[in-house]
Amino acid sequence: MLALALAATLAAAPAPRVAASTVTVLHAPQLDQLQGLNAFLTRAGAYSQMLNPEAWRGELHPILQLDLGKPEVMEAQGIDVTGPLTVSMRKDGRIACTRVKDAKVFQEATANVLARNGDVKAGTVKGVTTLRAPSATGGFGGYVIKGQEACAFLSTDSDDALRKEAAKLVAQKAPAADARMAAVPGVLFVSTKDGVVALDGTATGLKVEGTAAKLPLPPFQTKGTSPYGAMSPAGLLFARAQVAPTGVAQAVESVADAVRTVCPTCPAEDVKAVTDALAKQLTGQVLFGVDSVAVRGSLRKPEVRFFAAKQALAAEVTDAAAVKAALAPLAKFPGAKALEDGYAMEAKGGSVYVRLKGKQLVFGNDSTVTQTLLASLPEKGGPLKRAVEFTLDPKKLARGLSQVSLMDVMGDERLAAFFGASTELGPLLAKSDSITGWLDSAPNGAHRFQMNWSLPEKN
Repeated sequence: MLALALAATLAAAPAPRVAASTVTVLHAPQLDQLQGLNAFLTRAGAYSQMLNPEAWRGELHPILQLDLGKPEVMEAQGIDVTGPLTVSMRKDGRIACTRVKDAKVFQEATANVLARNGDVKAGTVKGVTTLRAPSATGGFGGYVIKGQEACAFLSTDSDDALRKEAAKLVAQKAPAADARMAAVPGVLFVSTKDGVVALDGTATGLKVEGTAAKLPLPPFQTKGTSPYGAMSPAGLLFARAQVAPTGVAQAVESVADAVRTVCPTCPAEDVKAVTDALAKQLTGQVLFGVDSVAVRGSLRKPEVRFFAAKQALAAEVTDAAAVKAALAPLAKFPGAKALEDGYAMEAKGGSVYVRLKGKQLVFGNDSTVTQTLLASLPEKGGPLKRAVEFTLDPKKLARGLSQVSLMDVMGDERLAAFFGASTELGPLLAKSDSITGWLDSAPNGAHRFQMNWSLPEKN
C-alpha cells in the first residue's frame, strides 16, 4: 500500500524539468497554487526586504516578470498557470521551464523583452523554435519552445550551453519524478544536493517542511512518551528531544565542548571521565530551554557567547546513584562549590551548574534559569509525537539578535549570519505571533523537519 501511495503521489504533480549541472532547483508543480504563499511573503515583506516578492520576482524567469499573486497576469503572458514552473540555477546562468497556454502570446511577450538588448535571432527546426538575443549582463538570453513546453534561459557568458540544455529539456516527453519532493507537502520546493525544502502558506502563516542531509545534529528516535511531554513551552526556545542511543555520546560531547570553552583550567582527563560516565546513564530523553539573551561584553569572546543565552538542559538518567557518583570528580574542579543536589563551578564569564533531581540531571549557565527548570520538572511524563518538538518566541528572538553589534561582526565573521538575521528578519520576528516545529531522523543520517511561522490576523 505504501508503494502504491508513493507512486500515486509522484504521478499527481508535474515533475520538474531540471537542467544538468544544476546547483539549486526551484519548482512549483502548479503556478496557480502559489497565491497563499505569496500572500504570506507579501505581508512578511513589509518588514523583511529579503522575503518581499518584489525583491526576487525577477529571479523566477530569465525574461518575464512573474507575479505569483496574480495568475491572470501570467496567463496574459501566455503561460499555463495550471502547469509547473521549474527554475534550474547553474554556475553559468539559469533556465526556467513553464507550460504555455498560448504559444503566440508567450512568444510575443518574450520577444518584446529580448529586443530591448539587441538583435533577436529566431529559428525553427523540427518543431522546436528558438529565440536568442544578447543580455544586459554580457551573456545571452532567450527561450526554446516545443508544443506547450517552453524553457527560457539567461547565461552569464557567451557560451551556448544553456540554449542547448533548454532544447534538451523541452524535448523530454516525461521528465523523471523527484522522490524527495514527493515526500514532503508544499506548493513550492527548493532542492539542492543536501536536501529539499517545501513551502506553503496563507496570509497569516508559513509552513516549511523538508529533509536535510548535513544538519549538525545527533540521530533521534520517537518513543511516544517523554518525561517532559506534559510541560508547557516557555522562554525564547523550548525544545524536547528523544536522542537515539547511537547519538547520546555525540550530544554529551557537545556539552563537554562548552565546558572546555569556559573552563580551560578544568582537567581535560577528568572532564572526559565525567562525560563518558554520564553518557552511559542517559536514556536519550532531553529538554533544552533558553529563557532569554543578555550580552555582557564582546561576542567575539567565546565565554561571552556561551553566557549570552540564559539556558538550561535537562536529561533523564537510568540510575541516579550512579550519576551522583559520576559527578563526584567535579568537586575538585577549579572554582567548584558543592550544592545540596550537585555543583556550581566558576568559569570565565559566569558560573555553570550541574544538579540532580531524582532521575533528572540538569546543566545550566544561569542560576535562576537552572532553578526554574528544576522546579518545573513534572513527576509524570506525556506524549511526544515527534522525536524533537520545539517552540520559539519570535519577539524574544528578535531582542536577542538585536544585541549582535556591527563591531562584533567586523571582528568575527562567524557572527555575520546573526547580524544579518537581526537586520533582515528582526523587524518581522518582532511582529510575529509564534514559531513552532519538529524534527525526526531520516534514512542515511539525514533529518526531516517542519516549521510553522504565524503572523497576527492584523498588522
